[in-house]
Amino acid sequence: MFRSIRIDAVFIQAVIAGALSFAHLHDLAEAAGQTGWKAWAYPVSVDLLLVAVWRRLRTERSGLAWFWFLVALVASLGANIATAGLLDLDHVPAWLRILVAGWPALAFLGGTLLAHTPDATPAPEPAPRPVPVVDRPTVPEPAPKVPAPEPAPELPEAIASAPAPAPASVATVPPALVDHARKVATEHRTRTGADIDTATLRARLGIPEDLAGAIVAQLA
Repeated sequence: MFRSIRIDAVFIQAVIAGALSFAHLHDLAEAAGQTGWKAWAYPVSVDLLLVAVWRRLRTERSGLAWFWFLVALVASLGANIATAGLLDLDHVPAWLRILVAGWPALAFLGGTLLAHTPDATPAPEPAPRPVPVVDRPTVPEPAPKVPAPEPAPELPEAIASAPAPAPASVATVPPALVDHARKVATEHRTRTGADIDTATLRARLGIPEDLAGAIVAQLA
C-alpha cells in the first residue's frame, strides 16, 4: 500500500516539474523573440534531448552522454532561474537571444551524436554451436602380423671346419660352438621370453641331437 502511494507521489511531482519547466522554457523563448509555435517548440526540443540522453545512459555511461545531459540540464534549469525574476523578460540581453536562436541546431547535433555513435561496450560473442556427434561403426582392428621365422645363422668357419666329435657317452663341445650357442639362446630368450630347448637349438645350429643336448646342459 505504501509503495503505491510513493509511486503516485513521485509521478505527481514529475508532472508538476515537467509542466513548470515546459512553461518556463516557453516564456524564455518567447521573451527572446521566438513567438507563436516556435516558442512551444523549444521546451519540446529540450525534453527530447533529455530523453535521448536517458536512453543512452541506460546502456552506456560515457563522457558523451554525460556532456549532453549537462547541456540539457543547464538549458532547463537556466530557463527556470531566468524566469524567476532574475532576468527582465522585457529586455532580454543579446547573448541570451543568440543562445536561444542557436539552440535548435545544438539540440539536433546532440541528438544525432547520441543516436548514431556506436556503444563502447563490445557486443557479446555468440555461443558456439554444439557439434553433432555421429555414431560410426566400430571397425575391427587388423590382426597383428606374425613375424616370419628367421633363417638359421651360418656357422662360423671355426665351427664348420671343426671335426665331428667322436661318439662318447658325453659329447665333447668346442668352446667356439658353446659361445655361438649362448648368443643364439640369448637372442631366443629376448624374443620369446623363454629358455631355448634342445630341439630349437638343434634346428637353429644344424647339429646332432646329442651335441645340442650337451650344449643346452652347459647353458642351463
